Amino acid sequence: MFGNKGNKPQNRIDCLIGAGTTIEGNITFSGGLRVDGHVRGNVLALEDKPGTLVLSEQARIEGEIRVSHVVINGTVVGPVHAVEYVELQPKANVTGDVYYRTLEIQLGAVVQGRLVYQPEGKSDKVVPLKPVSVE
Repeated sequence: MFGNKGNKPQNRIDCLIGAGTTIEGNITFSGGLRVDGHVRGNVLALEDKPGTLVLSEQARIEGEIRVSHVVINGTVVGPVHAVEYVELQPKANVTGDVYYRTLEIQLGAVVQGRLVYQPEGKSDKVVPLKPVSVE
């Protein structure tokens, strides 16, 4: 699942949500998180820290995903925001927009939404500049 690709920094799993487990609420993590169960809530990596999310074939997330790297082989209902890398494996089924910098889609993966390329340097967080008032 984790090849020798240079843009996949996390090669270990720090936390596991096992099959048969249902979590209702948001999850914030850093490092590696594998989901085999069901999450009803957003899954977010800590800001400024790499976070790799892996969804197994039986996993289901109903909510927003916002991480640096994600490997999906289960079901996602909600938008997927990956700062670096998205891999959609053969059993992936995403209902929502997928925001990515690098994308790998395997035969059989389904996306019901938009695929939106995020060029380097672009951020969803824009700070509006206020004009200086001259008195």
